[in-house]
Amino acid sequence: MSRILLGLFLGLMLASVGLYWWQGRAEVEANAPPPPLPEPLRDSNSLPIGDPADLTGPEPPEASELTREQRRFFRYDRNRDLVITRNEMLSTRSEAFRALDKDGNNLLTFEEWAVTTADRFDTADADGNGRLTAKEFATTAPKAPARRPACKC
Repeated sequence: MSRILLGLFLGLMLASVGLYWWQGRAEVEANAPPPPLPEPLRDSNSLPIGDPADLTGPEPPEASELTREQRRFFRYDRNRDLVITRNEMLSTRSEAFRALDKDGNNLLTFEEWAVTTADRFDTADADGNGRLTAKEFATTAPKAPARRPACKC
């Protein structure tokens, strides 16, 4: 029993000494004098003089021409390590999954899928007869991304 009490006492002593040492060091650093200024900045009346004609900046970066397949690849490769992992591949579908998962339990039940599919069918069935014609079915196709007009610069 006395060993346990002695160990606790020594542990508390060691912790308090460390705490006081840490606080004392922080106060010394807070009151330390600022580092000396470089020689040209000490005189506040003089401004640095530079001739802009002699100055050159860095070269602007070149825009790389990526193929369509490379752009598609990099949409999936989030960390740019030139390898697509399973999580990176599935991450693009997570928002679509969340839209189908109505109760938010990360499980897609048949009922959740069926409700979404039935709603989509009802939206496409313009005349409400319970059947889709070819024209009505065409409205269920995924929308193509909007094409930007070619720049006429």
